[in-house]
Amino acid sequence: MKRLVQALVVLALMAGASLADKLTISPEEAYKLIGKPGVMFVSGDSETAFENGHIVGSVNMYAHHLHHSDIMGRMHCAPLFQCPKDAEHYIGAHGIDNDTTVIAYDNWRGPNATGVLAFFKSYGHKKVYVLDGGVDAIKALDPNQKKYDELKKKKREIKRAYKKAKKAGDMKKYKELKAEYKKIVKQMKELEPKLIVRRGIKKVDLGNGHHAYLPPESEAKITPKHYKIDPKKIDLSWVAGKDEVYHAVLDRLKNGDKSKYVIIDTRSMIEIIGERKMDNVARGGHIPTAKFIEWKNITDFKRHKSFRTKKELEELFKRYGITKDKTIYAYCQVGTGRGSDIITALKLLGYPNAKVYSGSWDEWGNDMNLPIRR
Repeated sequence: MKRLVQALVVLALMAGASLADKLTISPEEAYKLIGKPGVMFVSGDSETAFENGHIVGSVNMYAHHLHHSDIMGRMHCAPLFQCPKDAEHYIGAHGIDNDTTVIAYDNWRGPNATGVLAFFKSYGHKKVYVLDGGVDAIKALDPNQKKYDELKKKKREIKRAYKKAKKAGDMKKYKELKAEYKKIVKQMKELEPKLIVRRGIKKVDLGNGHHAYLPPESEAKITPKHYKIDPKKIDLSWVAGKDEVYHAVLDRLKNGDKSKYVIIDTRSMIEIIGERKMDNVARGGHIPTAKFIEWKNITDFKRHKSFRTKKELEELFKRYGITKDKTIYAYCQVGTGRGSDIITALKLLGYPNAKVYSGSWDEWGNDMNLPIRR
């Protein structure tokens, strides 16, 4: 018995260690944690996407809004995405404390989930992971979802059929099909409370421009918790401010690709050339010397996974001359999204010095003292 207990303890420690060393969690692992005490699933997608389908009991933290600048794009507690007091209030209001295991997810593409990851990591939160495959992967594991989707498909087919019968004047067939349609609708409604991915949203005003987006009362009761950010545990290996990035720009202008720094612009080409501006930023364009690696290069669109294989990612960064001896800064519009996606991929590959520029173009494009290129 003593040996058995010892073996179980060792296995538990090994399991804990393996999870602690990771940045991602598989759908199979995550599925087992849904509804467990001390675990909170956090959607990084928009409030509309959350309302249209979220993991049961999860909360919404739209990644784009985690970067909190003023109307002029100024980051008041840079390089952090939010000032600590604001972040403490915001995180705690979502039912998360310092001991909570946070599982960040989005539809499956990755940027919004990595935005949540980078946000929590920067404040020193250790137990936070990206759900690789997102909400779609959880749906695929839910047997009730499969039944629901089959009924939904059948419902559409019958609806077309009864409309066709009515148009043809076959009222007998029309009534039979309409009755079958109503039966399927009833079956779907009975299944909805059993689904892992559900619809609905509840908005709570937190003050200072913040809102909490939570599941409806009938689905889960989120109790606000106390969250404390320890200044000594803030992790600046995840985030960089504009001064740090500007220093890298000057070094790259002088030394080119021999510089020890790399800057990556993860946006689309129409943003990079300044044709498209977002969030009322004063100037369009890009940071001088930046390499252009759009975030879509990171996502595995064939397998519907948040990240391509390790081999594919290694080949991608090798192609751009991005090596592990460099200090790397990635940016997008607000950092928590496309920029964090690239940085997370680099960290998954073991790059020791990869950071999100937290102000990103929202800050850089609004600061007339900083150089740009188009």
